[in-house]
Amino acid sequence: MTPGHCKGKAYKPEHLGIAGRRVLVSRKWSNKTLDDHRAERGEFVRQLLEQVGIQPAYGPQDGPYRWERPAPADPDVPPRPVLLLRAVAERQRWKAEYAAAQLAANGTRPGNCSATADQAA
Repeated sequence: MTPGHCKGKAYKPEHLGIAGRRVLVSRKWSNKTLDDHRAERGEFVRQLLEQVGIQPAYGPQDGPYRWERPAPADPDVPPRPVLLLRAVAERQRWKAEYAAAQLAANGTRPGNCSATADQAA
């Protein structure tokens, strides 16, 4: 096996936008950190979205924010369940945009992206 040239399904470019065990196993022989893999996946997804004309709401710098720690009784901070639901909705929107980009680029809806074969229990 040559570093950086694995023949496994999980390492193929069409599966690059899907995070998973590939990153953890690959780190041992590719000399890439998790941040390197995350940046590579992010760039791949951004290129795919741009290729089909989908513009993300914010770029890779995470938008025009200035981060600061809120005070414990800050009235501007929504309750924790609201924050969690917003995060889930945002993640679902990202996945839907990615699936739409794959559909537009390939003409087929992405199927099972698992690197392992499904096994019956």
